[in-house]
Amino acid sequence: MKHNFESIIRILLILMVAYATGCERRVTNSSQKKAAPPAIEEPCRFVLTGLGGTTDLDNRIAEAQQRVRASVTSSNAIEQLGWLFVAKARVSFDPGFYKLAEECALCMEGRFGRSQEALLLHGHVLHNLHKFKEAEPLAQELVASRGRPFDFGLLGDVLMEQGRLDDALAAYQRMLDLRPDLHSYSRGAHLRWLKGDVEGAKELMELAASAATPLDAESAAWVHTRLAGYQFQLGLAAQAARTCAAALDYQSNYPPALLLRGRMLLADGKAERAVEALRLAAKMNPLPEYQWTLAEALRATGRADEAGAVESQLRRRGAVTDPRTFALFLATRGAAPQAAVRLAKAELNNRQDIFTHDALGWALAAAGDLNEATVHISQALAEGTQDPRLFLHAGIIYAKSGRIAEADRNLSLASGLAHLLLPSERNLLTQSLSSLQGMRTELNNVNQQTNRKELVQHD
Repeated sequence: MKHNFESIIRILLILMVAYATGCERRVTNSSQKKAAPPAIEEPCRFVLTGLGGTTDLDNRIAEAQQRVRASVTSSNAIEQLGWLFVAKARVSFDPGFYKLAEECALCMEGRFGRSQEALLLHGHVLHNLHKFKEAEPLAQELVASRGRPFDFGLLGDVLMEQGRLDDALAAYQRMLDLRPDLHSYSRGAHLRWLKGDVEGAKELMELAASAATPLDAESAAWVHTRLAGYQFQLGLAAQAARTCAAALDYQSNYPPALLLRGRMLLADGKAERAVEALRLAAKMNPLPEYQWTLAEALRATGRADEAGAVESQLRRRGAVTDPRTFALFLATRGAAPQAAVRLAKAELNNRQDIFTHDALGWALAAAGDLNEATVHISQALAEGTQDPRLFLHAGIIYAKSGRIAEADRNLSLASGLAHLLLPSERNLLTQSLSSLQGMRTELNNVNQQTNRKELVQHD
């Protein structure tokens, strides 16, 4: 597996060259008074460009491209190629392959007209490219016209990312009723977690893990990683370690599992071992969350210069690769708060879930706008999600706003889940608890003085 900026550029260049070649051909044909090739053929040329690679999946993609070239009367070969590009995107963590999958959907529609198969592929790609509002009408059309399990799954996914959890729940329940399997169990588990039922989430994810198979190793690794995360949250450290190892057995060097392993090692005070796992995870999937966690582990081992270098990479690309997490990072570091606000606001236009409200609330607090910050952090807490970062941010924002009781409640909740926080966040939690104690003492003193004055005046 490989995911880096250069591989994304490589795929985009392939698309640009294919497009330019197609345009040149149309101009030439036009000058020769011949009818230009239909525009619908452009996506089909894009997806047939050879990509190289030596893995089994790469070979299957090449074989599928050959079948597309040989078949002009059926959309099946193009559809299969599209889903192979999706599989490649998932195992390589390279979003460029999602763009190629999208071209397959456009090719299907251009050659054979609008179809449910093309809608599902296109909707799935749009969801993974974080174009949730664009994906929703496709999902709505699918459930209205066909109503298969994955149609409801897609609808639930895009509704959940837009913060419409009750609607997502209804869609996921229909998916589960139609086909109880790894995919429906895992979606239901995540929704339970979002609603604050961590134990219930663990139970459903155990069902998903029990349905896993090596024939779909990436999905098996994913559900085991999520299950390990729930176990870790519930304090079941030994179980979480075993489940995380099982994820890596299904897919070696799986970045999400390596990230979780690194975080568990950090929580256990084993920063040196955490660096090993996190360095590999960040190399394979250099997103802000991975780089941020690696930098924390490096600082915990005294390697501040290396940590700074990793954070420099994060700052260069974070606004493009994951603007929401980058906004959180900037706000937590107290750096460029206005930039953090801009990034979080832009994200909120696309996804109105609790984590985007949290990012915006945290960024606004860093920028000094506590009134708006409290509005968004309240929305972040609205579903009852048991997440220590949400509680930490809420506690600090409420404390700065003088809402001592709410600050106390949220910081106490964060303390109960402190093992899930990064080292710097745990330090921030300790400082905030100490500061809150001072605020409580000062408030008590003020109240006592006020009471004494009232007694004197009464006498």
